[in-house]
Amino acid sequence: MVMVHGDVSPGFETVAAAFANNFAEHDEVGAACCVYLDGAPVVDIWGGMAEVDPPRPWARHTIVILYSCTKGATAVMANKLIEEGRLDPEAPIAEYWPEFAAKGKATIPVKWALSHRAGLAEVQGDLTLEDVAAWDPVVEAIAAQPPVWEPGTAHGYHTRAYGWIVGEIIRRITGVSPGRYFADAIATPLGLDFYIGAPAELDARIARMYPAVLDADAQALMDSVLADQSTFMGRVMSGPSGLFAYNDMWNTRLMRGAEMPSSNGHGDARSLARMYAACIGDVDGVRLLSDETVARASEVLSDGPDCVIGQPLTIGLGFMLRPTFPVGVGPRTFGHSGAGGSTAFADPDRGLTFCYAMNQMKMAMAADPRSQPLVTATYESLG
Repeated sequence: MVMVHGDVSPGFETVAAAFANNFAEHDEVGAACCVYLDGAPVVDIWGGMAEVDPPRPWARHTIVILYSCTKGATAVMANKLIEEGRLDPEAPIAEYWPEFAAKGKATIPVKWALSHRAGLAEVQGDLTLEDVAAWDPVVEAIAAQPPVWEPGTAHGYHTRAYGWIVGEIIRRITGVSPGRYFADAIATPLGLDFYIGAPAELDARIARMYPAVLDADAQALMDSVLADQSTFMGRVMSGPSGLFAYNDMWNTRLMRGAEMPSSNGHGDARSLARMYAACIGDVDGVRLLSDETVARASEVLSDGPDCVIGQPLTIGLGFMLRPTFPVGVGPRTFGHSGAGGSTAFADPDRGLTFCYAMNQMKMAMAADPRSQPLVTATYESLG
């Protein structure tokens, strides 16, 4: 049985038990879970291995890539700018980023980028990973391309394009990169250990991400889907230029250090639970979003089958909404899940925030068999 480290408030012991059970029943390698209630932590636990070979235990200050949970952090930035009156979700993106107007995109509003309705899920152009890490080449490619479907008529998961589009809007407004803005406006005031673009000095604390282990047939199917550039899903999920797959590439210095506000935030469960707690209430004197901003951000803008991934998604101003999230959460829950199993959310009706982070990917999106028992135990602990 794995040793569970950390702190658990009385009444929440079943969360720690469910966490330990993941190692016994679901081949967990290393993980962390944090729950905030009314602005204070009630569960802050971790265990397992940050790296198997050479062996390195998961420690209190271990951080890990959280994939698309990063989109939730980017949505917090955007909604903070909306609250401050610096960003209008109804305004054309081109109002902030004039070059974006090319190829029929002049009237696409900010809210469609946040809700995956901009028609730009597929990033076109011949790009390299170095181009992606450099930022300017990839946002210039997006600005120069036409939409791949009529904007506003459907929603399709902008797997990586979401971060570049919303991130460039943030950069044009603030004058700094989205990673820098997050550090200055959100991470520093709250003392978060979360980075969009992790510097090299953090490498010793970053857990190694282990790709999902599939049987031969399932792996062949996954490889064919991602490698087949003749299909829309293949181009979106592996794009741009077929560069991406969920493999060891995410453990490289290039991918850790690049600013990808859709995909490569590195942090701990504690930080995202704390960030969301500051979105729905006061955390040590810091409040990120007002109740009115949260209500507006939680209005459904996209709902139903997604034209990229083929499964239903419910999305507001950048956040995933119910019923996308695990079973049992409150009706006004908002947040974002990440590839492989990570998830983070806020339930304003219960004053609750939650984050689960791990380094063994599974083929699940919102209903991961490891996070769901943790969520269930958390809500049962509330009584």
